[in-house]
Amino acid sequence: MTAVKESTARRPLGHFAERSVVGLLAVAGAGVAFGLLLMLVRFRWSPMYHADHEAAEWFNGLVAPHHALVTVLQAVTDLGGRPVLIWLVTIAVVTLLIRRQSRLAVYLIVTGVGGLILDPSLKALVGRLRPVVDVPVASAPGNSFPSGHALGSFVAYGALLLVFLPAMSPRWRKPAIAVAAVLVALIGLTRIALGVHFVSDVIGGWLLGAAWLGVTAYAFRLWRRERGRPVPPLTEGLEPEAGDKITPAPAEEHVLEHPRSAVAELLVGWVIVFGALYAFGTYVSYHAKGTVFETLDTDVPRWFADRHTDFLTELSWWWSKFGDTHAILIVSLVFCPLVLAIWKRWRPVLFVVLALFGELSLFLASARVVDRPRPAVENLDGQMPTSSFPSGHIAATTCLWLVIAIIVFVRTDRWWRWLFVALAVIMPIGVAVSRMYRGMHHPTDFMGALILSGLWIGLLYWVIRPNADVYEGNRPEIESEQVDELDDELAKAGRPG
Repeated sequence: MTAVKESTARRPLGHFAERSVVGLLAVAGAGVAFGLLLMLVRFRWSPMYHADHEAAEWFNGLVAPHHALVTVLQAVTDLGGRPVLIWLVTIAVVTLLIRRQSRLAVYLIVTGVGGLILDPSLKALVGRLRPVVDVPVASAPGNSFPSGHALGSFVAYGALLLVFLPAMSPRWRKPAIAVAAVLVALIGLTRIALGVHFVSDVIGGWLLGAAWLGVTAYAFRLWRRERGRPVPPLTEGLEPEAGDKITPAPAEEHVLEHPRSAVAELLVGWVIVFGALYAFGTYVSYHAKGTVFETLDTDVPRWFADRHTDFLTELSWWWSKFGDTHAILIVSLVFCPLVLAIWKRWRPVLFVVLALFGELSLFLASARVVDRPRPAVENLDGQMPTSSFPSGHIAATTCLWLVIAIIVFVRTDRWWRWLFVALAVIMPIGVAVSRMYRGMHHPTDFMGALILSGLWIGLLYWVIRPNADVYEGNRPEIESEQVDELDDELAKAGRPG
């Protein structure tokens, strides 16, 4: 019996030792390969030098004549850029802290920061210049070796995959690994195709990324073994037991109880809202002569135009930016993951997504059919691709901050929930004043944006019921009075024992 028990106890350790030897060999192999490639690049080994330049010229000749292809390549390459990767890792770290998974949060921070340090330091050490091609289609600052996009994407997507694999169903894990591998490969290839890196730069980034990711994953697994925890294969993630904790919405069976009827209601509602916008927009644009609407649309833009100053023009430009596509997207991409992390429900996220998608489609459709010219004053933003009615900036700002206020207000009893109510008022008014000051919209364009936002958000609230889980008793992952405890999570993870 004693022998059997000892054999059973040693089996996990034996499996870990076997996997560790293979893992160490793989990590060491990647490190040695990178070191060899680094030396070849540093000393300009002639065969590789010529192969790199021939490949750069071939890709440039293939890609440069096709502007649509360049646009696609730019979109893919952005997925490996620092803004996207830092956003992904930051949101993941905050989510893990909210879900009380501080060890995994520390792992992501250490792995990500290491990748950020390795890229510029090695580029400065090697000092390799970027490719020079006949028809440049893209540019990038700094030196060339290794590729920061290849290194960063390998490290970031690989680390995120290792952390969140346990949250996936076993049947989806291999496809997820394959998707991540394909994405990393495509990002690296776009750097070559866009002419900002040599082939050896990208291969060097992949090798260094594999080595660094392997080192940090191996260190994490050693930490688990030293604390007597089982060390599963990496295909199960770093901490399989954390699967239930980091699953986005573990208790939500159905996002919507009746999805088919909801889709039908939204489609019918969209048509009705579009009809209201078309009717109001056509009236104030072409049939409101002699009415108060014509007086407002004539006098208000002139009043603003007569009061232009350098300071107000600069201020209006910055405030107007709060309503452009990038600002709306950034706020929503921060807010939605936080809602999902705290309340573990997809329905509020769906509410936000449908609000913005519906706003965009209604704006584009109504702007197209109404086709209203801009006010007859100086348009400080120049020629715009869309017409004046309704204001897309104002509508997007109103929809975004209104849905945020609706979601947050009923989900906490803390005083700061009123800040979101205030923002739902202040932000649209500020953007509206800025757009009218800059001569880009009439007052009735502002009214049209309010009609769009009010009708569409009201319809969505009635159909989606974004706060239904709160009324059914759902509690947040971390209570509002426990927010201060988040600062202690990283400290606990860093202490030994």
